[in-house]
Amino acid sequence: MAKSKTELLEEAKALNLEVTAKNTVAEITAAIKKGVTLSETEGSGEENTDLSTDAQDDEPKTAKAGKRSAKSLKEAEEKEAKEERKEKVAAGELDPSEAGIKKGPAPKTRSKLDRRSKAYKNAAKLIEAEKEYTVKEASEILPKTSTVKFDASVEVHVNLGVDPRQADQNIRAMVALPNGTGKTLKIAVFAPADQHEAAKKAGADIVGEDEFLQQLDKEQLDFDVLIATPQLMAKLGKYARILGPRGLMPNPKSGTVTAKVADAVKEAKAGKVEFRVDKQGIIHIAVGKVSFTPAQIAENASVVLKAIADAKPASVKGVYIQKIAMTTTMGPSVRIALSEV
Repeated sequence: MAKSKTELLEEAKALNLEVTAKNTVAEITAAIKKGVTLSETEGSGEENTDLSTDAQDDEPKTAKAGKRSAKSLKEAEEKEAKEERKEKVAAGELDPSEAGIKKGPAPKTRSKLDRRSKAYKNAAKLIEAEKEYTVKEASEILPKTSTVKFDASVEVHVNLGVDPRQADQNIRAMVALPNGTGKTLKIAVFAPADQHEAAKKAGADIVGEDEFLQQLDKEQLDFDVLIATPQLMAKLGKYARILGPRGLMPNPKSGTVTAKVADAVKEAKAGKVEFRVDKQGIIHIAVGKVSFTPAQIAENASVVLKAIADAKPASVKGVYIQKIAMTTTMGPSVRIALSEV
């Protein structure tokens, strides 16, 4: 017959065991058994066996799988030991060879110029990196620095102190190059039928109205400049997604939305080009070809720089033109003195 809790408490008290009524029956029974065992085996040498058994009970139990499995616990210990060795190596307390860490060869870093081709390096020797050149001097040097086999473009790049996110500082304008661009432009005109003949005589390559829209439906954009009349601009709205990203959407600021389409075609053919600031506040524009004479390149570049200076927004308070560089396609750049503007 099982003993009651009261009887177990009295028995435990008789054995001088520290138990209270708050303990469960199972806990009191286990304490009594342990107390009796200790009293019976005291001095017999069996106490060490019981202690070793208790020590085994204190060891963490492992699972068959998962984070508590023997394999996972071992991997965690090895990872922790490895991290400790790394910290000691970093602190200089332990040699990498003793820590078992394989140290590979030091990475080789080369400058941007070292990674360039042999032809580019030879061209770069013609330019003094820290010197600021005049437009005339740069126009004489640049044709010699071209490293490509085709007739490369001569480009002007201007860093501006503007914020393109502001509407009044999003610079966009047109400029007529005195000596042209050196590139034959294909002009498309979207205008009413009564202006088709005049546009063709002015040199337009593609002229049309409804038939031109059919061409846009097929995404046939085989032209470099698109000129449209104001009354037909509404019809081009649905094609903005294909014209806009390519810079072909007509715009009044660039002179490609006008009632005088014949004059606009003549100006485009003569070398009138558009320039606009990008998201980084930089203007990139081609001012001729390597085959141009230095005088022609210099004249075109000077006209472009003057047009950019004249386009300064009234809201810009700091330094407007911050840096100017000229270069050829895939060639080294030449720094231009700001005094040239």
